[in-house]
Amino acid sequence: MTKILPFRAVRPQRAKAGLVAAKSFEEYTEAELRAVLQYNPYSFLHILNPGYKFQHEITGGQRFQMIRNRYLEFREENSFIKDEEPAYYLYQIVGRENTCCGIIAAASAQDYKNNLIKKHEDTIAHRETLFKDYLKVVGFNTEPVLLTYPDNSKINNVIEQVIQTRAEYEFATVNREIHYLWKIDQKDLVIKIKEEFDQMPHLYIADGHHRSASSYLLAQESKASNMEHDGKEAYNFFMSYLISESNLKIHEYSRLITDLNGHTKEEFLILLDEYFRIENHGMEVYKPLQKHHFNMYLDGEFYSLYLRKTNYEFDDSLSKLDPYILYKKVLQPILGIEDLRNDKRISYIHGKNDLIEIKTRIDKGEFAVGFGMLPLSIEEIKETADEGLTMPPKSTYIEPKLLSGLTIYEFESNQK
Repeated sequence: MTKILPFRAVRPQRAKAGLVAAKSFEEYTEAELRAVLQYNPYSFLHILNPGYKFQHEITGGQRFQMIRNRYLEFREENSFIKDEEPAYYLYQIVGRENTCCGIIAAASAQDYKNNLIKKHEDTIAHRETLFKDYLKVVGFNTEPVLLTYPDNSKINNVIEQVIQTRAEYEFATVNREIHYLWKIDQKDLVIKIKEEFDQMPHLYIADGHHRSASSYLLAQESKASNMEHDGKEAYNFFMSYLISESNLKIHEYSRLITDLNGHTKEEFLILLDEYFRIENHGMEVYKPLQKHHFNMYLDGEFYSLYLRKTNYEFDDSLSKLDPYILYKKVLQPILGIEDLRNDKRISYIHGKNDLIEIKTRIDKGEFAVGFGMLPLSIEEIKETADEGLTMPPKSTYIEPKLLSGLTIYEFESNQK
């Protein structure tokens, strides 16, 4: 049984919500970042980029402490309020192509450790520790872990009831999305939501594996230093955005490789032929229509690669995944890519971007060959997690991507 609790969020004053909210730091170009910091004094980016105040780049522990200082300044200036009672928060994003709606809540770090919150990606130890140290110094988190659960009619009924009321926040962004946030603090609705999550045997991480792992490390470290630990402290939980499986949008990542590992084009195609049936589509753009089919762009031409299943053995759920097949039969043995995270010869483009970008970058000479595939399904992700296996890096690009600063989770007694 999973423990999903309401909490007392710190959040912007209603009039400032649209100005405070910000995309993830890395999603801005340098020019965009500079413009926001210069012309919007309420942007959460001022907290995340504290060196801007002094026109100086700051790193490491000093940066963590200055983020804490900027955050406290926002609190002192009453840009933020803290809710008096624990609540769930309903967050809806209405875009041009997709609409999603989910519940922001506090998830149990111990549930993560006990595999009640299941994972499908490996984490890197030094990144876990770095983010744990960050959380410990700044004292808050504003990027929820994206968790998913099977569609639930009772939770859907609560959501439908809430969205009929006036939203606490409603604002548009320049990418033509409308963002809504409702506070759910009515006791009957809070009980209904909690009871439904209590009955769920598992939840699945869709995005945020390092944040989850770091939150567990923080919980363990905080517990060890607290002689009065009772399990109810806020550090035992981490902020999450819980969304039904039907609300997830899963994209694929294409792979771009800088060279053919010393092979000529003809040698490379011959090596591929052992495991794939190859068709040359010339200049006609090709995108796969089914699993175990891949598209490839090489030397100005598109190819389709169809896995020869008589020459490949499916051992478990991982062996059925297209990113794994591409790694085991092409990237590793032929192109010499061992470390998918750190090898500088490989780059990734998520599937929201057009195949034309792959063609353009290869035609410019930045890369020698590119590969694409269909996105994975939620069933494939869950099956991999259920078997305790982990996918290759960059197997999925999952939406929604939330704005920062609308709800903030402080590591003190939020549940009380």
